[in-house]
Amino acid sequence: MLTKETVTHWFKELQDTICQALEEADGKGYFHEDQWQRDEGGGGRSRVITNGNIIEKGGVNFSAVHGKLPENIANALKLNDSTFYATGVSIVLHPVNPMVPIIHMNVRYFETSSEDGNSTWWFGGGIDLTPHYIKTKEAAYFHQQLKTVCDQHNPAYYQKFKKWADDYFYIKHRQETRGVGGIFFDRMGEAEGTKETLFSFVQDVGSAFAPTYTYFMKNNAYLDFNGTHKNWQMLRRSRYVEFNLVWDKGTKFGLETNGRIESILMSMPPQANWVYDYQPEEGTAEAETQALLKKDIDWIMYA
Repeated sequence: MLTKETVTHWFKELQDTICQALEEADGKGYFHEDQWQRDEGGGGRSRVITNGNIIEKGGVNFSAVHGKLPENIANALKLNDSTFYATGVSIVLHPVNPMVPIIHMNVRYFETSSEDGNSTWWFGGGIDLTPHYIKTKEAAYFHQQLKTVCDQHNPAYYQKFKKWADDYFYIKHRQETRGVGGIFFDRMGEAEGTKETLFSFVQDVGSAFAPTYTYFMKNNAYLDFNGTHKNWQMLRRSRYVEFNLVWDKGTKFGLETNGRIESILMSMPPQANWVYDYQPEEGTAEAETQALLKKDIDWIMYA
């Protein structure tokens, strides 16, 4: 039977593999590692890259934490008097060039056990892309990579998880999506399959990250950009900050379980701007991107 130790070990290897691929693609930046311990149990390895040729700031974090499930989370999950174990890899990359998109990935495993002998487990995760400038063919490429992974496991996964991502990565107070979405899934447990089959899916999602993002790095990193593009990039970054601080469940879980604050807020960009009531000029590339920040777009049709 698949154990949490096996899952944990594979997530560590995934962190290693992705960091190596990103360093090679960037050509300059390298990851600085902080190993940390959580007082209540467990710890992790936070790896941050800054001031690279392509990546201005990014993080590839691994964690494996355990302890008593906080009361508010236990009540929400209806798992009173439980202990938990959570492990996974979380990634956010902010590029130098506005023509390279921001990307996020998270793959994780969670289990609980209670004093009455009840236990539960599930996997979660996903990948989503946040272009500063949406190019429909690139959005199609991104979604096709995710659909290929999903279809290898269940033909219903892609549409189900794409819809979930559209709904999850939605900035409600702005009434716009964070980017072009991707896939998102959570609490995939016994009702959806065996631990082994679901872990296999999560492994394939995690393994798709490096080749997918390095494609964007290699193709877009050296395209020309100007001050207008950089100003727009700062505005799009501010939306990213708003989502992560206001809506993201992972951020909230980390804060509520006394996680390492530097690792939790690793997703923040190095700089971002807020401009009062900014409206892009009609007919500009910025306005075209703004118009595409919507749910339920069939991106693959643009291939």
